[in-house]
Amino acid sequence: MKKRIPVKSLKVGMYITDLNKDWKPHNNIKRSKGFIRSEAIIEKIKNLGITDIYIDTKKGKDHEDAIPIPEVDRENQKKLEAAGELKPHSKPIVSLNDEMNVASKIHDEAIGLVNNVMEDVKLGQDIDIGSVDDLADNMLDSIFRNHHALTCLGCIRDKDSYLMEHSVNLSVLMSVYCRSMDMDRSIMHQTMVGALLHDIGKVMVPDEILHKPGKLSDHEFAEMKHHVVYGRDMLKAMEGVSELSLTTMAQHHERIDGSGYPEGLKGNEISQHGKMVAIVDVYDAITADRCYHKGMTPTLAIKKLLEWSDNHLDRELVNHFIRCIGIYPVGSLVLLESGRLGIVVESNEFDQRLPAIRVMYHTKFRSYIKTEVIDLAHPKVQDRIVKTVDPVDYQIPIKDFL
Repeated sequence: MKKRIPVKSLKVGMYITDLNKDWKPHNNIKRSKGFIRSEAIIEKIKNLGITDIYIDTKKGKDHEDAIPIPEVDRENQKKLEAAGELKPHSKPIVSLNDEMNVASKIHDEAIGLVNNVMEDVKLGQDIDIGSVDDLADNMLDSIFRNHHALTCLGCIRDKDSYLMEHSVNLSVLMSVYCRSMDMDRSIMHQTMVGALLHDIGKVMVPDEILHKPGKLSDHEFAEMKHHVVYGRDMLKAMEGVSELSLTTMAQHHERIDGSGYPEGLKGNEISQHGKMVAIVDVYDAITADRCYHKGMTPTLAIKKLLEWSDNHLDRELVNHFIRCIGIYPVGSLVLLESGRLGIVVESNEFDQRLPAIRVMYHTKFRSYIKTEVIDLAHPKVQDRIVKTVDPVDYQIPIKDFL
């Protein structure tokens, strides 16, 4: 039986199935599954800042502190439902259909700009911060009209363009996050700039480390973590970069228990925006397919954010983030009780558990059906969401139905 257990209760002879470490990108643990054969392995896991892992008690030792997976799932589901009771933060002023074409052009422009910035840094050229500011303004205009347009485009990914798409997604999500907390446009702009440039230091990391599909050696891991310092030093040297943009960039890998990097900051040593960007960075990373990681569905990712709260991420801010994107973000593919699949196309102004869905596929018949939009909040609609699902499992081209 698979169970979750606190790291402090680990014993030699247990069988690990999941290190539960995706809140911390990259790692230098050679194996993520297998028997614990020495105290040295336990110490290495503890030194990574991991607080809970998953074990298989049929393959190894059990412990009274271990919690069965069904109980963990019920606990996470309760947390999700509690977060789902929070009222969504804002209502778009234009429809998703009206904003999608404009947002798509802005999104493509943003991907291109981040790519150009990376190339300029590689060549030792100065970054045109003015073009970054102009792009941020255009993105903000779209977000104020309908923030779902740019956020749902982040659901459509190209694994080979991860670095650029992650930077754009982070900037969009951070600005929406700030807006949900009633921060002004200037703050949104500054955090968006910092998020767009948050990974520029990775161009200084050798490709064989940056794109390595396996586990990193201690030396490689140290070099990977140094990308934050490289990027921070670059931004410090640029004119026109605000202190808030710099902080957003510099603290995206810090964690409230001190297990992050590069400074190992704890609790209130991390700024509010540093805590926020850490949450957004983890969310976007774990929902993406990588060479070493299969992306989670949005709802599962939200559950993991809740599970990692208090130790690694700030719980109150995690709840604020869930409120701003919804437990079923626009662009998510969801399975309904009827067996139909649909894409979330509009959030509910009063209850984020009851969005509008564009249905187009039936899982029972494994075939497409007549497309229609159903509002789960309508009294005559009795269907309900069971869970979010991976579009790849059904070969559903998300963008065609947005």
